[in-house]
Amino acid sequence: MARQQGWFALILALAIAAGAVLVNSPLQLGLDLRGGSQLTLQVLPAGAIKQVKGEQLEAVKDVLDRRINGLGVAESTLQSVGDDQLVLQLPNEQDPSRVAKVLGKPALLEFRAQKAGTEEEMTGLLKLKRQAEAVLNQSRAQQTVGDQQPEFKTEELAKALDQLGVKVPPGSSEIQQLEQLLDEVKQRIVPLYEPAELTGKDLTSAGRQQQQTGSGWDVTLAFNTDGGRKFAELTQGIAGTGRLLGIVLDGRSISEASVGPEFKPAGITGGAASITGNFSAEEARDLEVQLRGGSLPLPVKVIEQRTIGATLGAENVQRSLSAGLFGLALVAVFMVVMYRLPGFVAVVALALYALFNLALYALIPVTLTLPGIAGFILSIGIAVDANVLIFERVKEELRRGNTLIRSIDAGFSLAFSSILDGHVTGLISCAALFALGTGLVKGFALTLGIGLVLSLFTALSCTRTLLRLLMGYSGLRRPTFFLPSAQLPGSAS
Repeated sequence: MARQQGWFALILALAIAAGAVLVNSPLQLGLDLRGGSQLTLQVLPAGAIKQVKGEQLEAVKDVLDRRINGLGVAESTLQSVGDDQLVLQLPNEQDPSRVAKVLGKPALLEFRAQKAGTEEEMTGLLKLKRQAEAVLNQSRAQQTVGDQQPEFKTEELAKALDQLGVKVPPGSSEIQQLEQLLDEVKQRIVPLYEPAELTGKDLTSAGRQQQQTGSGWDVTLAFNTDGGRKFAELTQGIAGTGRLLGIVLDGRSISEASVGPEFKPAGITGGAASITGNFSAEEARDLEVQLRGGSLPLPVKVIEQRTIGATLGAENVQRSLSAGLFGLALVAVFMVVMYRLPGFVAVVALALYALFNLALYALIPVTLTLPGIAGFILSIGIAVDANVLIFERVKEELRRGNTLIRSIDAGFSLAFSSILDGHVTGLISCAALFALGTGLVKGFALTLGIGLVLSLFTALSCTRTLLRLLMGYSGLRRPTFFLPSAQLPGSAS
């Protein structure tokens, strides 16, 4: 009896601890339960690479991982699928378009010196660029506050588009026309520069800061030692000449700066620079994230974008819980009707089993998804099966005329090997699913595996301890509480 009381104290302590864990550490829900977005990205071959291979896919994944972390998206997951695809899950993100835009950009940063003899053409393009940026910013600002569109000389815009050969789709708004014009101007400026002498490969960090005058933001850059030397040489070469230093991102000139004659002796030293593109706070942050993440080794295309609403997730949780509780209630009724007092003990043990399971999910932690819940419910069925095996053996012993206490001990002993074999084979299947499966399959295997291990503990320890404790009360020590009297031999007592 003392041994059983020790076990009971241990089980009671574990139950209290599990309850405390669940109160202080809420369960983590997966994308399919709490809503969010999922992006499927296709990695495309480029240049000499005709087919994407595993190492190239991993290189792209590393860059995207850094960009996602830079965006501060909590608990996102990025997984490889096949040879050339990646699946990104963003919990609680209902508008993944901005994330997709940041992830898909190559972010090839270049620093270039303006070619000699291009001053006149550069001046014209820069004038057009400044004008388009100013009007575009004004238009966006006034559109945000709901005012009327600012006046713009339609003839002047149409003439500029025509001169640059930009074909505007019919029905385009003024902002869309300005964006196309600005994009074309940024591309036309790039050939006016010398080939790149310094690229983003020499960057060590990127940041952002608000301009001291005005509401725009700048992106700050820091180079490594070699990059700092190249930057000093580059600025020294154009200092005082009137030629500009261009900062080119993905084939578009995003910033142009003049270098004064005072930098002629040694150039701009210190290994730092800033991009003054008059960015908004969000644009500066996105650019900072792209530059810190590095350039994509291969282009990426978003081939599927799926949003799961939080309402759908909550509905899934509600339905899953209802199904689980309904199933448990039916099992509880079945166990009590079929096995009487042991059935009631099994119901209590199953409640402990569910409590321990959920506490482990919170401790590990396990991200619960619908397949994970399915694994949990399936493991409950296996735990019930273990109790059924034990109680059937107890019944057999009682029918043979064995005493009640000996029948209980024999039932646990005889059923042990069958329970152990069944759980071990189940754990082997879970290990295979977890090792070879991906995503949701792993979640199913993990919850089922945890359930199998706990099932062994609750069936062989909790059920046995509770049953032996109850047998300490003479009023409960009746064979008819285990088996109908018609099935009992006359010698059973």
